[in-house]
Amino acid sequence: MTAFRLSTAVADAFPDALIALVTATGLRGHEPWPATAAALEDLERRLSEGTWRPADESDPLVEAWHTAYRSFGTNPRRVRPSVDALGRRMAKKGTLPRINPAVDSYNAVSVRHGLPAGAFDLDRVAGDVDIRHAEGTEEFTPLGEPDTVEHPKPGEVVYADADGILTRHWNHRDAHRTRVTEDSTRVVFVLETLHGARDGGFLKAAAEELLGLLAPHAEQTHLRTLSAAQPHADV
Repeated sequence: MTAFRLSTAVADAFPDALIALVTATGLRGHEPWPATAAALEDLERRLSEGTWRPADESDPLVEAWHTAYRSFGTNPRRVRPSVDALGRRMAKKGTLPRINPAVDSYNAVSVRHGLPAGAFDLDRVAGDVDIRHAEGTEEFTPLGEPDTVEHPKPGEVVYADADGILTRHWNHRDAHRTRVTEDSTRVVFVLETLHGARDGGFLKAAAEELLGLLAPHAEQTHLRTLSAAQPHADV
């Protein structure tokens, strides 16, 4: 079991934060995932037809993350929350990237519901995971840049395990070490909102949609949540 913990300091700073942890074990990433392919194509078709657009910073769901980023010293227009960056890319190009079925699944859910999403290969995670403020001395290697080492700014909200930082700027970018590939078989997917009382329904719907995409290609799936009232969960 891997414990995920929301630190007291982060919970105090963001008391209405709500995080869904969707765990899938026995994932089969090398087989076709037709429902995920259809979800991506549906979003792209609706965007092309003009019947839907990704949430941008004018949407309360995304604007809340801009406010949060500014609170810990990050300029959200230079370093964007993941859902904002992904939505802008889709709006510009008309398509979502195809990475692998598991990543494609959470990307589709993220832009459809306007919520940041990410994932960690649990077999690459070292010990437990804490959502906390960075001290500034930790090391982070960005996804896709295995030879790069960064140091988060002190006070920046990060996901961290025993060996280092797993995300920068809360959810801007994931680490290379815990990236999800076609070979990943134990994965935890993360969906987040800063306003659980207001947007908990969006989060629940997004988590259920993600579970639906994962379940046909996994031996087991589970959903757990983190909040100020429930700051610990084992996955």
